[in-house]
Parts: sequence; C-alpha cells; structure tokens
Amino acid sequence: MYAIVNMLGQQFKVEAGKKLFIHRMETEKGATVEFNEVLLIDNDGNVTVGTPTVKGAKVVCEVLDNECRGEKILVFHKKRRKGYRKLNGHRQDLTNVIVKEIVVA
Repeated sequence: MYAIVNMLGQQFKVEAGKKLFIHRMETEKGATVEFNEVLLIDNDGNVTVGTPTVKGAKVVCEVLDNECRGEKILVFHKKRRKGYRKLNGHRQDLTNVIVKEIVVA
C-alpha cells in the first residue's frame, strides 16, 4: 500500500516505514504529525484518486530529527566579457520523518 501525499508544498510517494526528508517543520523530536492532503492511494491494485484529495485519508508520521541540513547547492552568476562573477551557496533546513501508517476511512 502506498499513497501520494502533499507535505508542505511538495508531493511524496509514501509507504509505511519509509523515511523522508521534508522542509523544516517547527515540531519537536518524537512528535507525531498528520498530513491530510492525500492525493492518491493504491491499496494492492485498488487505486483511489482524489478530487483533489481523498476524503477521510491521512498519513501519520513521526519526527526523527529536526536539525538536518540538505546538501550544498552552489549558485553561480557570470556576465561574459565584463569580469562579473558571483558565487553563492545554500543549504536547506530539513526535517527527517518516518511514516508510521496510512489511514483510509
């Protein structure tokens, strides 16, 4: 059984027991979080597509770590023949969660 869920503006394919890195949430380590924006559920070949979401469905997750950082992304700007070069780096703050269960009403 898997589901497609909208978590903080990003869509993820989740299964029970799967670990995910999502955008930073203001929660504590060990807290339980529910996501209600379930877009699709596949229950052993029985596919339910929401319009836009599946009514009564939710995904329950537990926060493993709230202090994660993503890998560094380098942004380089250059204008040719002008001597202009600029290099910036960015690391996104992330939250590590594990999917406990997918609840279907």
